[in-house]
Amino acid sequence: MVDRPNRGAALDWRKSSASEEQDCVEVAVTGGSVLVRDSRAPAAGMLELAPAQWWRLLRHIVDDDEEAR
Repeated sequence: MVDRPNRGAALDWRKSSASEEQDCVEVAVTGGSVLVRDSRAPAAGMLELAPAQWWRLLRHIVDDDEEAR
C-alpha cells in the first residue's frame, strides 16, 4: 500500500461507469504507475501498480467473470 495523501488530491481519479452511484474502486494514472483506492475510504491509502500488473489484474477479473457465467 502506498501512502501519498498529498499526491492523491491532484490526481484525476476515475471509476467505472458501470458502478453508477455505488461504491467501488477508483483508478488514477500517474507517471509510470496506476494507482487504485477504495472510493468509500480515499484517505485510507492506495495501491500502486506497474502498468503490466494493472493489466494482469484486469485480465484476471475478466477471466473470473467469464467463468462465473
